[in-house]
Amino acid sequence: MTKKYSLDYREYVAKLILEEGKKASDMAYELEVHVSSIHRWVHDYKKKQEKPNSGDYLTPSEVEKLKKHHEKEMLALQEENEILKKAMHIFTQKPK
Repeated sequence: MTKKYSLDYREYVAKLILEEGKKASDMAYELEVHVSSIHRWVHDYKKKQEKPNSGDYLTPSEVEKLKKHHEKEMLALQEENEILKKAMHIFTQKPK
């Protein structure tokens, strides 16, 4: 009996192989899918990547990159906010 997998699932597996460096044979063993199916998923995913509008799922390394980027951005905004608070305090004081 042939098992059907959703397009999102197949793309996520292909993305893990291409972008995370996982081996297709290891993924096939872990997921109990024939390795030729995995290779076909990767091939289809590569074709789709040539077109705009990539998938919505993120690999763990992409999540880490986004997390680091957001943390950096947040620190910069917090620093900017502190500077603005100090400037507002200075400019709102009455001159002596």
